[in-house]
Amino acid sequence: MASRDDIKFLSNPNIGKDNKKYCRFKKFGIKHIDYKDPDFLIQFVNPQGKLLPRRITGNSLKYQKKVAVAVKRARHLAMMPYVTDLLK
Repeated sequence: MASRDDIKFLSNPNIGKDNKKYCRFKKFGIKHIDYKDPDFLIQFVNPQGKLLPRRITGNSLKYQKKVAVAVKRARHLAMMPYVTDLLK
């Protein structure tokens, strides 16, 4: 039986292995998400203006809901656009 060192791969076997996702709010101890800070909220929105899902951002359910509410409030107060082309 060949060991792993003897096997030659055509491509790098580490490609496609993503780093472990984490909730940045829990990690850094952020308790409050401010809807008046659109520069921070833009991190959770794609270039078309849609909210990014939890599986991409790595947020926990609790904080993903808080982010969604904050983005919706910022949109309502015209701090962030509802729809756009190339927001970032």
